[in-house]
Amino acid sequence: MFSLPAPCKLNLCLLITGRRANGYHELQTAFQLLDFGDDISFAMADELIINEPGEVRDDSLVRRAALALQEKSGTCFGAAITLRKKTPIGAGLGGGSSDAATVLLGLNHLWQTGFSLTELADIGLALGADVPVFVHGRSAWAEGVGEKITPLSLPEKWFVVVQPGCQIATGEIFSNPGLTRNSSPITIARFLETGAGNDCESVVKTLYPEVAEAFSELGQYGPVQLTGTGSCVYLVFESEAEGARVLERVPSRWKAFLARGLNTSPLHLQLDMLSA
Repeated sequence: MFSLPAPCKLNLCLLITGRRANGYHELQTAFQLLDFGDDISFAMADELIINEPGEVRDDSLVRRAALALQEKSGTCFGAAITLRKKTPIGAGLGGGSSDAATVLLGLNHLWQTGFSLTELADIGLALGADVPVFVHGRSAWAEGVGEKITPLSLPEKWFVVVQPGCQIATGEIFSNPGLTRNSSPITIARFLETGAGNDCESVVKTLYPEVAEAFSELGQYGPVQLTGTGSCVYLVFESEAEGARVLERVPSRWKAFLARGLNTSPLHLQLDMLSA
């Protein structure tokens, strides 16, 4: 038996540049991995046994990822998989996608199926647009529907992440008629020099007054940004001490945590240790 982390992420920007005929959105985004997330344990078993908080659903990303790898590899093995959830749901932190990626990499190791990261990312893309970035395990710039990934080296700053008492489904935001879908594409160099915004912010703030309130309340400590299409907002700090001081001032009615930005996923570091 072994355990692996499923780190969450922040979107440092999210530009919607178009919409495909199949309804998927063309986008540009920068993913920053965090040293905070879920934990998943793995052990050999005769069948697939999924243990996660609440009722295990057929559409659970943990279950779907396990079944996808089982089918792709043709293995006769099973596994006991236990998810310990820390990442808020509907928060824009990619918790479900990260869980799926950790299951793919964890079972690839447990079952010795021998798939490359590229092959696992292809399997993951069918589960969700964000899964490949967690499979590759690098902070990254993503384009297309999220499948065109370029690794980034980003400053490993500190983030206070706040979820203001609501959960948001990605589909609700992407289907909203008020969402603009015509942002001009930018280069990675321009993003690194000047940053960029989140095209979903105005829609989220309109639909969810709790998020608008968080922007207003937290704005006294610095620029507030929305991550992805979820409910979490964040502030950026140069040091852990600065972030910790603001974290203490976050209203107790909201969930909040302090995390450091990473360029390399702790999932990959842990797998390297297991394989050594």
